[in-house]
Amino acid sequence: MLPGGAAAVKHGRNLWSDSGAGGSGLLLNRPAASIPVCRPLLPPAASISRYIERIDESRRYANFAPLVLELKRRLAEAKGLQETQLAVVSSGTQALMLALRLLAPNGGLCMVPSWTFAATPGAAHWAGLTPWFVDIDRDAWALTPALAREALRSAPGPVSAVVPVSPFGAAVPCPEWDDFRDATGIPVVIDAAAAWDALEPGRAPAVVSLHATKALGVGEAGVVVSTDAALIAQVEERGNFGLYGSRISQSIGINGKLAEHTAAVGLAALDEWPTRRLRWIDNACRYRAGIGDLVTFPPGFAEHAVATCVVQNPWTTAEELGRELEAAGIGTLRWWQEACHRHPAFAGMPRLPAPESERAAAMTLGLPMTPDLSIADIDYVVDAVRIVLGADR
Repeated sequence: MLPGGAAAVKHGRNLWSDSGAGGSGLLLNRPAASIPVCRPLLPPAASISRYIERIDESRRYANFAPLVLELKRRLAEAKGLQETQLAVVSSGTQALMLALRLLAPNGGLCMVPSWTFAATPGAAHWAGLTPWFVDIDRDAWALTPALAREALRSAPGPVSAVVPVSPFGAAVPCPEWDDFRDATGIPVVIDAAAAWDALEPGRAPAVVSLHATKALGVGEAGVVVSTDAALIAQVEERGNFGLYGSRISQSIGINGKLAEHTAAVGLAALDEWPTRRLRWIDNACRYRAGIGDLVTFPPGFAEHAVATCVVQNPWTTAEELGRELEAAGIGTLRWWQEACHRHPAFAGMPRLPAPESERAAAMTLGLPMTPDLSIADIDYVVDAVRIVLGADR
């Protein structure tokens, strides 16, 4: 433990007093307004307007209209894919539901890590599966193929699908999960909600969210990518009432189509993506340089663009650290506040012991990470974290 680490936390608001015993004086340099933990910034109206004008001209607002098709093409090109290897849908959760329903249509258990956002097991449930919670690897912050193989030995019933999750935009080893499916015969759907920049597509469908809080955000949308073009075609069919190339339903589907106005925002977001991407990475690098000796970041943090700065530390709980930082005017958030098996919505679902998931939930905290976060604000947060953890006391 760092000198003064535990004691520093117990001092509470005295940490921030401008003078007196135990005060750091940090508040003398406090920004004029509190620093929000998350404040999404979509492209401005001026950047979107030229795409809106095209919608006005075409009078096409949905049903795979021109801007949706252009967005699909540009997203595919960004990942080195053919247009037939990527589908765009109305939300990331809808994308998970469609992929799971397609690959595991007969129900059964869906293996999911207990430490994830509630959308993951929720999508499994709505796809007709029963979430089965398993633990994560401490270093990977995620369910790994090796852990999944081990968990299968204790499965309480037939396992119809596995959903590994990218923790806060970290890369997912897609080839290893393809090998897992080949070896076990169990379909894999990858929840890569925040991992657009880090994603290396494989055969297993990977689902990315384009929610406003993501590094590449459009408001609300989802993407499914896979090198298996036939699978993507089926996702698009199921997301269009089962219609594909005719007005006759080939399968029972839902309405998961993306609206043309949302695609307009997406195209404007792609126009500014190179600049925005570098800004996200610059912010992450400054955080890593400032507190990387005190906290642990998700694997690959600052190597790819992510819209969150999530940290774990061995000295305080997320609740304690968050309380101290909030007192200094710094917004924080426990993005995945509890392991999912602790949520009332999933009480009674089958699960294996998940000590690493519970540890991660208790020790993980989101720090401010916004597109327009200034260097001064990051440095202020860095100084505050160092004071709370006792490094500079």
